[in-house]
Amino acid sequence: MKSIIIAAPQSGSGKTTVTIGIMECLRRRGLTVAPFKTGPDFIDPGYHRLVTGRPSVNLDGWMCGEDFVRETFACHCAGADVAVVEGVMGLFDGIGAQGDEGSTAQVARLTGSPVILVVDAGRMAGSAAALVKGFAQFDPRVRVAAVIFNNVGSDNHGRILMEAMTDALPAVRVLGCVGRDDRLHIPSRHLGLTTAEENPLSPRFLDHLAERLNGALDFECLLNLADSGCPLLAPVPAPVPTRTEPVPIAVARDEAFCFVYEDNLRLLRESGVEIVEFSPLRDAALPAGIGGIYLPGGYPELFAATLAANGAMKEAICGAVAAGMPVYAECGGFIYLTAGMVGADGALHDFVGVFPVTTRMLPRRKALGYREIVTRADSILGRGGCSVRGHEFHYSETAPMPEGIERLYRVRKQETELGAEGYRHKNCLASYIHLHFGSCPGLAEAFAENCRKFKGSLSDPTKEIP
Repeated sequence: MKSIIIAAPQSGSGKTTVTIGIMECLRRRGLTVAPFKTGPDFIDPGYHRLVTGRPSVNLDGWMCGEDFVRETFACHCAGADVAVVEGVMGLFDGIGAQGDEGSTAQVARLTGSPVILVVDAGRMAGSAAALVKGFAQFDPRVRVAAVIFNNVGSDNHGRILMEAMTDALPAVRVLGCVGRDDRLHIPSRHLGLTTAEENPLSPRFLDHLAERLNGALDFECLLNLADSGCPLLAPVPAPVPTRTEPVPIAVARDEAFCFVYEDNLRLLRESGVEIVEFSPLRDAALPAGIGGIYLPGGYPELFAATLAANGAMKEAICGAVAAGMPVYAECGGFIYLTAGMVGADGALHDFVGVFPVTTRMLPRRKALGYREIVTRADSILGRGGCSVRGHEFHYSETAPMPEGIERLYRVRKQETELGAEGYRHKNCLASYIHLHFGSCPGLAEAFAENCRKFKGSLSDPTKEIP
């Protein structure tokens, strides 16, 4: 499989813009691009999907383990001409100071993909070659094959950069120099870039980006590098149980609920689930005949008034929870299940109300980082004692949850115990933590089976829950 990883020495070097541009240029050459994102981020994959027309899949060695990274990479490369992986943070930035777990370098090592380093050279000249040389020689298991200099000030600046690389490190190709261009700026907010659902890349933006990169980069060399990676020895996945009839599960997918790991949906499908998308913003009812609900994260705070005004949907979800339907919600989905959210206008917008607390946004980040949870009892996610990994990132907080609400999770951040979370009411389980189903074999199957049992318990499983 032809593949490349777009990495950088540090965040803010321009790798997302360069990655999107390379994907667009390859697509315009008639190639089918399989997009990937290293780490737990949800926003960049949305832009990848808009450009390539294929879901972008997270590759995270800490959350899911090395075998799963290889397996899902091989799975999602199927049918594509080339895989393009966007890195996270700096190339060697992982979960700790030692080892490569959770880093872009780990994914490069596992997939055998050559690395193209995007360097912001705006305030550097010959020193850029020293920086690239340090990255290229830091870990012999990771092949830094090429560099793209970004934010280059002039043709003369670019000439100096290329000559410095030729003298210091001729084995690392310079694919080109991308000049400063404010027109390539993508708006951002507290969780990163604005989402693809809110800020679709306009044809004019993509035309300009493709024109700039086609004129700056050597794509023939890039494709030759993509063909030079090590063969991927992916583990053989376990056989998927055959199901006579899939169980439909409603998954919220709209502008307010757009943060979901694509592999969570894949693993659910492989467990006999039919994914039925719906919009809490616009739909008046849940899809008919479902056996469960999945409410992913997103930005409910931006759409609080619209969500609050859709009383029919709120009543439908309340009815489903009251009936004992399995409902799994994370982060933004959890917020939607609270009593309401204080909006930017200071007004309280009423939400579903399964959990009797309100939510408010904070001026500073409340939580960020990897999490590992252990379930304290049997649940819709399987047997008690399951260890699952995920990620938490939000600027909101809920009021203290009443003691009468069960806490299903024991939460840990590396070696630090963070207490109990994962709130359960009947068969509704909600948390701020985005769990990755790939970190716990059997979790997707357990959720699917509980949804199947619930649907089978209904007198008429084709109808809506009253």
